[in-house]
Amino acid sequence: MVRRFVGEKAGRSRTVGDEARFEGMEGRPVSDRSAIEWTEATWNPTTGCDRVSAGCDNCYALALAKRLKAMGSPKYQTDGDPRTSGPGFGLALHPDALHVPYGWKSPRTVFVNSMSDLFHARVPLDHVRRVFDVIADTPQHTYQVLTKRARRLRQVAGRLEWPANLWMGVSVESAKELPRVDDLRQVPAAVRFLSCEPLLGPLDGLELTAIDWVIAGGESGPMHRLLEEAWVTQIRDTCQEAGVAFFFKQWGGRTPKAGGRELEGRTWDQMPLPAAV
Repeated sequence: MVRRFVGEKAGRSRTVGDEARFEGMEGRPVSDRSAIEWTEATWNPTTGCDRVSAGCDNCYALALAKRLKAMGSPKYQTDGDPRTSGPGFGLALHPDALHVPYGWKSPRTVFVNSMSDLFHARVPLDHVRRVFDVIADTPQHTYQVLTKRARRLRQVAGRLEWPANLWMGVSVESAKELPRVDDLRQVPAAVRFLSCEPLLGPLDGLELTAIDWVIAGGESGPMHRLLEEAWVTQIRDTCQEAGVAFFFKQWGGRTPKAGGRELEGRTWDQMPLPAAV
């Protein structure tokens, strides 16, 4: 179990809105970047998704996929069901992208499938295994996998080999989704984390046994839903009581940077530190 953590992490000036400049260009140097504050690079061996809960309502990846389809990006030419997905956001596997991490020489933190969900019901388990094999083959990198399909994650976890450099997380945007945390606890990942973004309400009853890291943040975009400070401080205080790393990503607003990143006069950029380090 990870209970030590790094107090601060070097920040970035880019925002999620900048990600369109870097996505869909696998194999070119410009793809080796991310605007997401808690990671350093993104890798998408799968693209596309479908709505499963309220946190998906204003999905940035869906809007970005539509733009990338119009720009002619070959990875975003599969359309999804208009009821749950959209143009360019149909689920698609990209086995040709599996080689990408082998070309990154210096160690980095990699968010896997920023434009999809690796545990989507239509992603074959063999494809998940191939992704895990690449992760195991590149131990110089640290990989972050995030899912809203916590039930499937729990169901297949015992059929996967879990590399030591893989961090596994679930999205928990409201108290309704707290059962996802229980599913995550059953997974033998080296680091388990929660992404409470977009945070849509208080997480009363949040319990952090066997959880190593919590990210919280507000929604951005023209249809953003407001974030209340009390919801964030509740999570921060729960993390402090449990000795869990806490990362506050943004207040959100019309643009990601509109509200800034400070909570009670400071930024919170704590990251988990595996016990072996």
